Amino acid sequence: MSLGRCSFTPVTDVGIGAIELYFPQNYVEQSDLEEYNNIPSGKYTIGLGQQQMGFCSDNEDVVSISLTVTRQLLQTYKIPTDSIGCLVVGTETMIDKSKSVKTALMDLFPDNSDIEGVDIKNACFGGAQALLHAIDWVTVNHPVDKKNAIVVIADIAIYEDGPARCTGGAGAIAFLICPNATIPIDRQFSACHMKNTWDFFKPITATASEYPVVDGSLSLASYLEAVRQTYTHFMEKVARHVTGIDGLNSFDAVFFHSPFTKMVQKGLAVMNYTDSHLRHKDQNGNGVENKLDANDRAGMTRMIELSSEVWKNKTDPYLVFNRRIGNMYTPSLFAQLLAYLASDKCTTEEHNILFFAYGSGLASAIFPGRVRQTPNLEKIRDVAKQCIKRLDSRQQFSAEEFTKTLKKRENFLHSNEFPKVPKTSSESSLFPNTYFLDNMDELYRRTYTLHEEPTKVLSNGNGIHH
Repeated sequence: MSLGRCSFTPVTDVGIGAIELYFPQNYVEQSDLEEYNNIPSGKYTIGLGQQQMGFCSDNEDVVSISLTVTRQLLQTYKIPTDSIGCLVVGTETMIDKSKSVKTALMDLFPDNSDIEGVDIKNACFGGAQALLHAIDWVTVNHPVDKKNAIVVIADIAIYEDGPARCTGGAGAIAFLICPNATIPIDRQFSACHMKNTWDFFKPITATASEYPVVDGSLSLASYLEAVRQTYTHFMEKVARHVTGIDGLNSFDAVFFHSPFTKMVQKGLAVMNYTDSHLRHKDQNGNGVENKLDANDRAGMTRMIELSSEVWKNKTDPYLVFNRRIGNMYTPSLFAQLLAYLASDKCTTEEHNILFFAYGSGLASAIFPGRVRQTPNLEKIRDVAKQCIKRLDSRQQFSAEEFTKTLKKRENFLHSNEFPKVPKTSSESSLFPNTYFLDNMDELYRRTYTLHEEPTKVLSNGNGIHH
């Protein structure tokens, strides 16, 4: 007997068949942060293009928000837990140097231990790589036993007191990956640009910290270089295998990783400019107006002008979560997909979309997808619309209260009193049906509880209480 001789029917249109988004109930207005930090009005709101910033108190961490969004996905779409054969987590928010977030999520699958996958980490790129890995897994494995995959993309982005603190955020997205998906990802055309840089990193130091080390100017330059290089690789690959593709004109929407929305606008400007150069190369390989430099203020201003129509029609309308929650790290890119699905743009026919994923250090990729008119599309669109409505149900904090909350997180991390118990109560800081960090024992083992209305706390012995 040779297992290699077994034949199975290949699957098609593998991609996203269901989506859920979680973001914290707490937020602060960027205009309040401007005043609190005594900086010119408009620096955050106009200069960075941000309106609000979501944040977690000391009773939420990457595991709690991942548990919440995964449970939401399973319940909202009535996904049988025994139908999942792979679960991959993309995150850079580390609470343990060995034990993956995925292991905690297994408590949501008590009768199914045959679930492949662990965590994938590289700054904000881990979520994109987790998605591509799950697509590969379903493509290979679904023909064998009809199992699907789940991808969880979650991060809490916070910065030390200083100029970068306003670029934080928090959120989690969960995808069901399956064949005949509503949003297939054309995996075969993904292209990458990878490089060793030190624009943003989180070293292990003598004192535990959630805060990264950031080189702001290098980070911006690295992001824009990645856009140009990755898009060039992508278009060259497409040209080798497909006819009739006309650059960005072939896509109905273009999504970017979003540290802040003005960064996205610059990224689109570079992509659009690169597109024009590739489209209009002369016989000597020179592009039209090929003297603009993205790192030069005048050059970037001109690139933005040239891309204004593309920005207005294909990217800007879908940054609602990014403007109002902030930089969610790995989920930032895919939050734009939810905003697009909530719009009226994808109610008829099939639509082509393009993703640019980026993570400092440096890893980047571009891959195309489609939105198909499947029976599940209306359900997905309803979830996306409800997520937008939920933005208005959050609790506003003052800039001073926000600062004190981040201090609570520092105190919890550095406390030597055990068990460690967060100072924030679940009733005052969480949406209903949200997991929260209950305590940490003397061995640094974390226990989580589901905040319900009314709250029911019964131990199941697995580290999670219901």
